[in-house]
Amino acid sequence: MIKFLHRKGLPSYLFPSIVPYLRYVKFQENSRKNRRESMLFLEHSPCLTGGIGAKAENLLVSPETLSSLGVELVTLQRGGDFTAHEPGQIVGYLHIDLKKRNLSLGDFLRALNKSLVESIREIWGLTLEENPKAPGLYTAEEPKLKLVSEGIYAKSYFTSFGFALNGVNNLSTFSLINPCGAKSEDMTSLLRLGKDTDFLKKRKEFVEVFARTFIDSLS
Repeated sequence: MIKFLHRKGLPSYLFPSIVPYLRYVKFQENSRKNRRESMLFLEHSPCLTGGIGAKAENLLVSPETLSSLGVELVTLQRGGDFTAHEPGQIVGYLHIDLKKRNLSLGDFLRALNKSLVESIREIWGLTLEENPKAPGLYTAEEPKLKLVSEGIYAKSYFTSFGFALNGVNNLSTFSLINPCGAKSEDMTSLLRLGKDTDFLKKRKEFVEVFARTFIDSLS
């Protein structure tokens, strides 16, 4: 992993290789236990995750089918319904001590969305907006498609999990679910939007801009 930013006691890491999902779950539990802040940016092998509000009918295939496809299924203590991870995404995990920073969860979520919108606009020239009825960030132009999924878990005033920005992934794993209760056709990616040029270079630029913007917004 590469530590690329360390400001205000918040180290940030960009992982050059795929990180198993359950390895992250173990990491965030340990981070909360020790109230150790950090931000991680990485990608996962194909997997589906379901939060505490996940509805069984939004999983469209059987566990046996998932196993045959090599797709892991993980149940999590976080908000949100089913979502998907696959290589080519930019997954950002935020471990923030709200109590130490005197922040409410609302303050945190506003800082997160503002930082994502500004950073994506700067790097890829895309305008995204929130949908008050569904978490995540969507293209401002019609049809409004979801580019960024979000799922935050806050326990003991300490946050974990975060966001997944669809980059050069083909979205095939999303076809196995109704992502966050919607349709897989409602998802999009930088690839589908024609914004995939120099992805690895722009991925690094994005996480640097996002981390700087987000950290500044917490002060």
